[in-house]
Amino acid sequence: MTLSLGLFLIAILTLSCLSTSIFKQQDGALAQQYIQTIKYRNLLIDLGNGVKTSAQLTLPAIGKGPFPGILLIAGSGAGDKNGTVGFVHKSGPKSLTPYLQIAQYLSERGFVVLRYDKRGVGANSTINQNIWGNTTINDLIQDSKKALNVLRQQPGVDSKRISIIGHSEGTIIAPRVAIDNSTKVKNIILMGMVAQNLRDLVYYQSVYLPSEYATQVLDKNHTGLISIPQIAKDPFRYSFMINVLVPSSVQHTFLRTHDTKVITNALVKDFANNMAKAGYINIDKQLKPFLIKAYENLTALNLSKCNNINGCPLLIRSHFSLIPTLSIIGNVSKSTGILILNGENDSQAPVQQAFLLQQRLTDVKHPDHTLITYPNLGHLFYPSSQWLTGSGPIEPYVLADIYSWLEAHSGLSHSMLLLGANTSSLNTTTTSPSSSSR
Repeated sequence: MTLSLGLFLIAILTLSCLSTSIFKQQDGALAQQYIQTIKYRNLLIDLGNGVKTSAQLTLPAIGKGPFPGILLIAGSGAGDKNGTVGFVHKSGPKSLTPYLQIAQYLSERGFVVLRYDKRGVGANSTINQNIWGNTTINDLIQDSKKALNVLRQQPGVDSKRISIIGHSEGTIIAPRVAIDNSTKVKNIILMGMVAQNLRDLVYYQSVYLPSEYATQVLDKNHTGLISIPQIAKDPFRYSFMINVLVPSSVQHTFLRTHDTKVITNALVKDFANNMAKAGYINIDKQLKPFLIKAYENLTALNLSKCNNINGCPLLIRSHFSLIPTLSIIGNVSKSTGILILNGENDSQAPVQQAFLLQQRLTDVKHPDHTLITYPNLGHLFYPSSQWLTGSGPIEPYVLADIYSWLEAHSGLSHSMLLLGANTSSLNTTTTSPSSSSR
């Protein structure tokens, strides 16, 4: 009896200690959630000629610097420093901010990251027409060089360990900045690669891809014809064709009201002939010529003031006259590491662009370049179809790959390149002194 009572008391005491330990662990976990891991510093960058732009640094809140620095260069269009996708509404869903996502992820792990608004662009894609309408690709390259110098001068940044991440249009700019600053830039990461001249890519986006979509998806009976009521009936499924075919003034109304009569009337008007009135569009005789004409008109306008967030005629013309990145990538210093990332379902910068660049780097015997392609991911590194860019946060394993590569290339670790645990489904090609092709 005495022995049983003793065991009972010991059990009670043990449970009491255990519960106390559990509560302490829970309190510790809750406290962990409120530990600050990132600090923010707002800046104003002088781009010259009276033009200034807003920028922000994200810095590690824990650890002793100086830290390696990263410059983020945005993709095409009138983008802000967060890469905000869509417009910000107070009462609506939270907009995607992929560049902020990258910056926070890397700053939590020991990097200082600088992001900046494009010239003439403010928060929520507000535009100064006088600045944005007169911007050229050379302006954007020079702006990136100035941002690079600002980053190198920041307290807490190791100016000898600077990397550049460029996305989409940023993949055109980043190599050029690295070439002209070979002693300042240690690494470049190219996400959603543009290797050829933008003229070729725009043709792919605005002529080839919609034509293929019409042939492979819309023309179910292989008649060479697509049905106007069919396009109008399902705006979600056929939104790609709608965005290509319907005038922008009608798009907003249609997408807001889902009025199939509006889209049908607009298409009949654009393709005014007996066949269109009968409800059909001929792919080869009507659709393709229409798309080619729209493509040719891209640079026809001469606007000094332009509020087109996708890009103004002056900027597009300057891109078209630029030497392709494929032709200049061999000038990147052999001491500069290069990481190329591309979604295999990227409908804006098709994965073949990345393959071309990787092959060129192999041809010029660049000693340290890595290509990773991601099945099923699109231009925003989020699951997508081959026709449309899916919209969502960057997949965690992509961020893990960026960090793992940067860790091994920025002096944070002397370990061999080790990709994240979730990358078993990826296609990876590496050429470097420390790893072989696979």
